[in-house]
Parts: sequence; C-alpha cells; structure tokens
Amino acid sequence: MSAGDTRDDVAEMAGRYARRAGLADRYDPRRPEVAQAWQERWRETRALLAAHARRPLAEMDALEVGCGHGDNLLELIARGATPARLQGAELLPDRAAVARARLPAAVRVHEGDACALPLADRSLDLVLAATVFSSLLDADFRSRLAARIWGWLRPGGAVLWYDFAVDNPRNPDVRGMPEAEIRRLFPTATIDVRRVTLAPPLARAAAALHPALLAPLGAVPLLRTHRLAWIAKTDD
Repeated sequence: MSAGDTRDDVAEMAGRYARRAGLADRYDPRRPEVAQAWQERWRETRALLAAHARRPLAEMDALEVGCGHGDNLLELIARGATPARLQGAELLPDRAAVARARLPAAVRVHEGDACALPLADRSLDLVLAATVFSSLLDADFRSRLAARIWGWLRPGGAVLWYDFAVDNPRNPDVRGMPEAEIRRLFPTATIDVRRVTLAPPLARAAAALHPALLAPLGAVPLLRTHRLAWIAKTDD
C-alpha cells in the first residue's frame, strides 16, 4: 500500500465518522436503550477481564484506538485503571479535543492516524477497539491496523474488541465483522467471543413502547448485533 493510498483511506474514514455526527442523539447515555447496551457490554467486559487478564486493570498499560470523546477510557478509570497508564488515539480533531477536556490530564490522547502512533513494540497490555474495524471498508487497511495493534501488545496482552457482527443495510459506511474476519486479522490469537447488544433499531422501538421490554428482548441471542471479544496474544 502506497503512502497516497493510506492518506486516501484515512481521509475516507474521517468522512465516514463525520457523517455520523448528526446521529449523536441516538447515543445519548440518558436514553434507556443506550444505557442498557452500555451496562450489558461492560458487564460482559468485566467477565472477560476476570477470566483472562493476567494482571489487575490498575497495572495494565492500555490504549484505545478510536477513543472518540473518551467514554470507554473513563469507564476503565471507574473500574480501576490508572490514568497515567492509559492512552487514546482519535482520528478526528474535534473528538480528540473533547476527550482531552473530559479525561484526567495524565491520560495521553493522540490525534491522527493510529497506524502512525510512535509506540514501541510490546509496550501495551490491552488495546481497545470499539466499532473501529467495521468502519474500515478496505481489507488491506484493516490488516495493516491489526498488525500494528498486534505489534504493540506484550505477550499475555489482548485486544478488547467490540464491533458490529452484521451489516447495517441502512448504513453503507460500516461493514459487519464476522468471526472469521477477526480470526483472519489476528491469526495467532486465542479468542473468546460473545454476542451482545440488542439490535439498535429494535432497541429504540422497544424503548419507545416501554423500557421494560429491553431486557427480555436483549436476552434473545438472534437479536444481538455485536461481538465482544478478548483476543489474546499468547507467550512468544
């Protein structure tokens, strides 16, 4: 892949994220379906950490690729992560600025293409990637980012993955990531995958009728549209 191709891919990705700005209200944490999905996701994340993490969260060096406004990093801090051991990478300058304003000063927020981050190999215990790879429509670009992430991880570290499992027919800017694609991107990993998150259109409709409908619908595996995965780098 040439430097020009890389710049084009990054610019296209930035455009896709920018087009979603008008949908911010859909992700307002005060909405019951958003709160329900968030709580479920982090409940399952806690279970993955308990099952697989080799050290306490407070002792992990972690980076979030595509950190947005910093919500996931704030959640990690609330669950015991050490701010000085956290970093975020965000492509869009306005989102990076919000993240810096919201997060403790000790958290480093990098702006720009995550593949260009000046991070040393084997310097991280955990890399978060939430709805990142589904926005990378080019398979070569996905492979390049996955390789960079894998290089940053220490043996025993992991990628904490959360992303669409299926295509959204109403949104051509994202592609569902089947489990086979996760395994293609991280072929030597040990992977624990869980299906989570009630389909957002259904969740919005259910919440409009009554929030009490969210839990029973969300318990139906066929109605869940995302995958949460612990993608572990075993000892070399």
